[in-house]
Amino acid sequence: MSGKGFEGRSVIVTGAASGIGRAAALMFAKEGAKVLVADLNKDGAEETAKAIEAAGSTAVAVAGDLSDPQVVDEVVATVIRTFGSLDVLVNNAGITDSMSALADVEDAEWERVIRINLTAPFLLTRAALPHMLEAGHGTIVFTASEAGFRGSASGTAYTASKHGVVGLVKSLAVMYRGQGIRTNAIAPGGTQTNNLTNSLEPAKITALVNTMLGEAQPDGGPAPHGPTVMRDFLRTNPGRRSTPEEQAAAIVFLASDAAEMINGAVLPVDDGWSAV
Repeated sequence: MSGKGFEGRSVIVTGAASGIGRAAALMFAKEGAKVLVADLNKDGAEETAKAIEAAGSTAVAVAGDLSDPQVVDEVVATVIRTFGSLDVLVNNAGITDSMSALADVEDAEWERVIRINLTAPFLLTRAALPHMLEAGHGTIVFTASEAGFRGSASGTAYTASKHGVVGLVKSLAVMYRGQGIRTNAIAPGGTQTNNLTNSLEPAKITALVNTMLGEAQPDGGPAPHGPTVMRDFLRTNPGRRSTPEEQAAAIVFLASDAAEMINGAVLPVDDGWSAV
């Protein structure tokens, strides 16, 4: 897109302190939108908002854990109070897992991944919908994943969470299409972000990276089962890693009037990986 396709519209982008979310927030602003930047990382969220304002657009930052209902209420109240409406919601915030197979998934990892990747966007969407329904229009875009299509792209917790996101998208599209609400998702393949370092403990990152590279574990123990299985599947991925901007462009398109008849779609942005 180019020009001011979102002039006068207000947009919430979660996970906008970095990566895909930051790129999407900047892109919406360039298209004329007023943007609420939401992220757990307060400094990063404020940096994104400042970058938007420095470019001549309007932004406000809200920091907090989006799986906390109080933070969710603050985000929605702030966008309505500051901008007067809510036209677009981008549920992008998420974390990865340690690629663990089910028998090795710890309770804490399962609960954290599901809470952030699935429960948080559910809560925010539920809070946003009344405002969109009252206005008679609204667009919601989720960041799903290649792991929402298949079982060979990540670990158990992440795969389950992204399959859940796909279910949310399809349910929302069916339930609210007659009330002016469109819901879609992008499904990124490999993308150049810092999601791994933001999500895992340093020891788990080291173990995961060593396994994926086929190198010995630092403690001399066996490589974890899940990453060992995933390694061969992920090495056969024929596509290149995308930039955050390429993913953001797909988000902005799905939120735009150009995608007016697209509803309930999960768009692979993966250089053809999902076609293999």
